[in-house]
Amino acid sequence: MLRNLFISIVSLSFLLFTSTLTATQKPRVVILATGGTIAGSAGTSVQASYQPGVLSIERIIASVPEIDKLAELKGVQICNISSQNMEEKIWLELWKVIDNLFTHNLCDGVVITHGTDTMEETAYFLNLTVKHSKPVVITGAMRASTSLSADGPFNLYNAVAVASNVISHNRGVMVVMNDMIFSADDVTKSNTVNTDAFSCPNFGPLGRVRDGLPTFFRESSFTHTSSSEFHIKGLKSLPKTEILYMYAFMSDVAFNALAESGTAGIVIAGVGHGNYNRAIAQAMERAAEKGINIVRSSRILTGGVDLAAEEYDKRWPVSFFKTPQKARILLMLALTKTNDPLEIQEIFKKY
Repeated sequence: MLRNLFISIVSLSFLLFTSTLTATQKPRVVILATGGTIAGSAGTSVQASYQPGVLSIERIIASVPEIDKLAELKGVQICNISSQNMEEKIWLELWKVIDNLFTHNLCDGVVITHGTDTMEETAYFLNLTVKHSKPVVITGAMRASTSLSADGPFNLYNAVAVASNVISHNRGVMVVMNDMIFSADDVTKSNTVNTDAFSCPNFGPLGRVRDGLPTFFRESSFTHTSSSEFHIKGLKSLPKTEILYMYAFMSDVAFNALAESGTAGIVIAGVGHGNYNRAIAQAMERAAEKGINIVRSSRILTGGVDLAAEEYDKRWPVSFFKTPQKARILLMLALTKTNDPLEIQEIFKKY
């Protein structure tokens, strides 16, 4: 039902969209709306609490002065949720819509409005699966649309500025927040409430936006988008993967529960350099006998986990600079191709 609704909305929208494009030379940008704080509303202009996912994409676009000078715009409401409620089926539908848009040359760039809680995860999933070179830019807000100084309108303006500019091609999926451009492979939410909430803690931002113009400082060195080896067309679901957070004198109860639940892969959010205690080490041995793939990551924000880890075991691939939540997504997609830990390790080196 949801899939048919998405397809019918997109088909109708772009029939209208393409009919208006012949008279303009402006870039064509499609905004796919999923809800979040950028679509949120509060009782007063100074109230911190709010209801996310209230405004339609049409109202959001209308709230941004001069945005239509950047590009010919079309908004499509994919869903209207808070991003902690993001679902696998929405990821798959976003991929299908974006793939169709680019395959049929219906636009020059895509912007996704999204809640900030899981924005980095949606960005990384699309970075690994959208096999096109045109820009996909994700943005959102830390303050509701009704706030005294809402950040959503300027974030959306900047996101469209990036998505509509030819210098943004071949850079992978990007997150644009607070005037900065971040790469999907390293971006993370690093503050819970401030408008300066996102960072690339290991490698720094890709660039910035000022006066409607993006400037890039660097390029991502990881494989992404048009060079990705992952093919998800036709998939109805992805392999089940979970994250287990390590801490002092942790028991194996949670690990065992995951191992018995039909999980195909587990990411260890280890202490320090991806470490874990004896109880977890023994549980990992039992999981390996069940064919469960395990990847070692770290709960520490910077530095990553490399092959020089304590008691390195090639049965447990390491995530390098991927956070646990990103490692989970990469493991999920790696498991669509292989169950071999050595091959999975090679995938983690590339992406």
